[in-house]
Amino acid sequence: SDLQKQEERGELLQPLIFVLLVLCSVLLYFKVSLMDPGFVKAEEEAKAGKSEERSMVIAQVPSHIKMRRCGYCMVKQPMRAKHCQLCQHCVRRYDHHCPWIENCVGEKNHPLFIVYLSVQLIVLLWGGHVAWSGLYFEQSWDWLQHNIFLLMSFLLIVIFTIVVLLLLMSHLYLISCNTTTWEFMSHHRISYLRHSELENPFDQGVVLNFWKFFC
Repeated sequence: SDLQKQEERGELLQPLIFVLLVLCSVLLYFKVSLMDPGFVKAEEEAKAGKSEERSMVIAQVPSHIKMRRCGYCMVKQPMRAKHCQLCQHCVRRYDHHCPWIENCVGEKNHPLFIVYLSVQLIVLLWGGHVAWSGLYFEQSWDWLQHNIFLLMSFLLIVIFTIVVLLLLMSHLYLISCNTTTWEFMSHHRISYLRHSELENPFDQGVVLNFWKFFC
């Protein structure tokens, strides 16, 4: 493969960058998996979150929409929070529960989740290129026996690359609209969206949406 040839020639910069990217991807995975996604832990925290969120959208969201008490956690949910049955917690700005990381994606870890997906996509694209560069095709049984592992690895990388790319693109689109996966999928069931005069009362324009999300 290309990386192997560069290593044999003593050109170690690209192999080293590739290894560092893989390591960074693994560390980001554990960070996003293990960190608090934004659990609502106390009623007074929920009130603080409510006042901050409402101050941004007070003109768009009807004033009669009140915080409701979660029937599972027994805490008052701030706006855009949702109870996760798998985590057994209410999560601020709940996006979805990701089986990939075995954790919720919410207010605190959503930006880092996007960074993780981006790094993972770079690693997969580079890994796919490395696997492809190591393949040479011959129509023989011996060739298939010697290259079956590399061929299967390449096909798996292609599948994972498509999945990660689609996931990253969908999340970037939702961020540009300042909405979440849960709000997008369940718009008709969420009171503060169903009774709002605007289709999305949180949308403040693409640039400001990205700025507020990442900064």
